[in-house]
Amino acid sequence: MNGRVAVLGGGFQGCCIALELASHGVDVLLVDENEDLLTRTAVANEGKVHLGYMYAADPTLATARTMMRGALAFAPFLRRHLGEAATLDTSAPAVYVVHRDSQHDVDEVAAYLEQVHREVQGAGAPEGSYFHQDLRAPMRRWSDGELASSFDPELVSAAFTSPEVAIDPSAVARLLRDRIAEEPRIEVLTGHHVDRARRGERGGFVVGGTDWSASVHQVVNALWAGRISFDRRLEVRPDRVWLHRLKYGVSLPWPEGLSRPPSATVISGPFGEVVSYPDSTTYLTWYPTCVRGYSDAETPPPAWGTPPGPAEHAEIVSGTVAGLAGLVPALRGLTSEHLQHATVKGGVIVAWGETDIDDPGSELHERFRIGVRTEDGHHSVDPGKLTMAPWFAMQCADRVASTVAA
Repeated sequence: MNGRVAVLGGGFQGCCIALELASHGVDVLLVDENEDLLTRTAVANEGKVHLGYMYAADPTLATARTMMRGALAFAPFLRRHLGEAATLDTSAPAVYVVHRDSQHDVDEVAAYLEQVHREVQGAGAPEGSYFHQDLRAPMRRWSDGELASSFDPELVSAAFTSPEVAIDPSAVARLLRDRIAEEPRIEVLTGHHVDRARRGERGGFVVGGTDWSASVHQVVNALWAGRISFDRRLEVRPDRVWLHRLKYGVSLPWPEGLSRPPSATVISGPFGEVVSYPDSTTYLTWYPTCVRGYSDAETPPPAWGTPPGPAEHAEIVSGTVAGLAGLVPALRGLTSEHLQHATVKGGVIVAWGETDIDDPGSELHERFRIGVRTEDGHHSVDPGKLTMAPWFAMQCADRVASTVAA
């Protein structure tokens, strides 16, 4: 095939699209404003590959089914592009816990989780397709004794097993960078900001920045914080309101001699996450401590691109640990000395809606109206969650490859 395609945004979604396009025989120009690929939000999240259990606020199961579709395509996609290197270590499977002050009571959550799990069991996924987890095993509610052994029963009303795991996003980023570097059909242009875009006089597109320009056959907008703004330059406007959030997470090496906490997801608010990786790294996030800003502008504030200062860093770490330690007693053993080794990473999250997840009616609880929007050679990709990136990469590449001239 001929007709080069520009993929704008070198995060997880953009890199997946670039590799999938190359596998279709399409030449790709992959552009990112950072000095390297996969350096911001792509590596600053917990890496959860959602099967749908999180979205009890969407009882229609539309969000759960969307996430499930993406999750079951995730590992096969990586294996196809990365080969044996895609045999990734995963976190311990997540335990879903219901907080005493949850937006939904235990019976509602239990019924929702059971519905989702039946869908997972009935999805017909080939063995090993979801990181070799046994998706056929039943979901089980913990006994009172089990609950008290890992959680504070004064705050946690119930806990349920799940097969859902997280991958280390930094490890995946390293593998993807190496694979892209060796792919002859992908030209990488880093350190270049995209602020110009127009349709070419003879078809195609012209995209560029202050000191660069490229003529391409089609454009894939896989930008993250700048996606809505770039679409507007090509007169593609969203039909819904959006909300940018500046969100962080805390990672720390788990101290020797302390019992490790289980991987746990606090469902339906208050919201929090503990992820225990096999290399002793523990990832923590807690609302609202880890959310540091909101914006409904087309492009979030430039200051959001900088790491938190020392005082804010300390506040995020201490507030996150304190919030989660109320539920997970294992975290109470962490001392100020342990927390000196904690890192804080984060970035912009963009999603549809006007309110945050503490609002039970927020659109952030409904992540099914996402995907690839295509208009005359311009493809704008809203992944919604890390889970969906490989699935949407395949959809996008199929659309592009079907129209690039042979």
